[in-house]
Amino acid sequence: MIDVRDVPELNDPIVIAAFEGWNDAGESATQAVEHLVRVWDAEVMAVMDPEDYYDFQVNRPRVSMVDGRRQLTWPTTRVFLARDTPLGRDVILVLGIEPSIRWRSYVAEILSLAVDHEVTLLITLGALLADVPHSRPIPVSVTSEDPDLREAHDVERSTYEGPSGIVGVLMDQARQSELPGLSVWAAVPHYAGGPPSPKATLALVSRLEELLGCVIDEGDLTEESRAWEHGVDELASSDEEVAEYVESLEEAQDTADLPEASGDAIAREFEKYLRRRGGHEAG
Repeated sequence: MIDVRDVPELNDPIVIAAFEGWNDAGESATQAVEHLVRVWDAEVMAVMDPEDYYDFQVNRPRVSMVDGRRQLTWPTTRVFLARDTPLGRDVILVLGIEPSIRWRSYVAEILSLAVDHEVTLLITLGALLADVPHSRPIPVSVTSEDPDLREAHDVERSTYEGPSGIVGVLMDQARQSELPGLSVWAAVPHYAGGPPSPKATLALVSRLEELLGCVIDEGDLTEESRAWEHGVDELASSDEEVAEYVESLEEAQDTADLPEASGDAIAREFEKYLRRRGGHEAG
């Protein structure tokens, strides 16, 4: 790490991390962490040295004008600390770019920071392109390799096999280091996968609310999600083939979701909602 700030002893901290690149369809995951940085007034506590991990011909530095002067910004990974959170505990937010080289060293740096601050939980956010309709709730899956977390949150182990991104490598190394972790992924409609994707970002934030048992300020995400959906509606309606394809996706998802639309399932979800809101008001 470079530019490491002095940090006092933290209160039962957790880490929430997201990375630009292969793991970040529609930039949904990184925008979710950026949202948390904003609403929780998080401050930078460390910056990773980009020289060690990035190919600058792939991730080039950017020039911008700040107060009339040219400023060069290097691609890197920043670590933020949020102390005023609705969890009643500190949160370390990792916002990075998937590295070009030395993945194991990169992950080791992040986990070393977690160990130094006695982190007890790692949550990674990701997003992938999928055959899902934009007009329905964005599917969000949660998996864990930790049996206690699986039982506590009623989630499964991941059954994915294939190429992995930095999120998968980080979670694997965390497991080997016996740091419990949850992997949270949003499914972004592939025909509307260009950034931004505020509806997927909002879905990730909402799932975090459930996992953490707190209420997170949604800011402008709800309004931005409606505007995004309306824009995709107009795009789809302008092309008959796309409109038919979206309709087929809607029918498929509605059929798949039908068994869950029972009275008991709805009651369970409503009870979870009341518990989260009630806890927030009581605090």
